[in-house]
Amino acid sequence: MPTIRGKSLKAIAYDIAEGYVVVNPIFLKSIDAESLQGLHNELMKGQIEIRSGKFPTGDTQAIRWRNTRLQRMNSALMILKNFARERRIILL
Repeated sequence: MPTIRGKSLKAIAYDIAEGYVVVNPIFLKSIDAESLQGLHNELMKGQIEIRSGKFPTGDTQAIRWRNTRLQRMNSALMILKNFARERRIILL
């Protein structure tokens, strides 16, 4: 099972959503193609998991937190996709 800096890909995806890890090309530079594909899959699963949860109607703080997590994951996915395209790595 691929890992990044000693952590599982699921843990890294959770850390990205929580804001503990910032994804940028420098962060992605040392990661191999298999781990990039795995991270992409975990970020997609994380987005689906957040979206499938019950929407916090009426609680503005919870709505803001949910949207912030989705935004972090989406921006990480966009950076990852562009990095993979530059490196000619196919993400499934």
